[in-house]
Amino acid sequence: MKSPVIKRSIVIAGHKTSVSLEDGFWDALKHIAAERKVTLSDVVQEVDQKRKQGNLSSAIRLFVLDHYRTHYSAGRARS
Repeated sequence: MKSPVIKRSIVIAGHKTSVSLEDGFWDALKHIAAERKVTLSDVVQEVDQKRKQGNLSSAIRLFVLDHYRTHYSAGRARS
């Protein structure tokens, strides 16, 4: 089943921009923001500041992937 791409407006560094991501990535970003006790905009701003190239949507997908890989690896190390 294919997850539809959803375009949302978000403010980062005081500028409004649109980001297109699949539903699962939006849900993951919200989870990461809640886990860190920051806003969704704060997380996206962090991704935007750290990306070296490519578009913001791709950078966010890679950020989410890395977040869950790191948590998975840490959980396996404790087992």
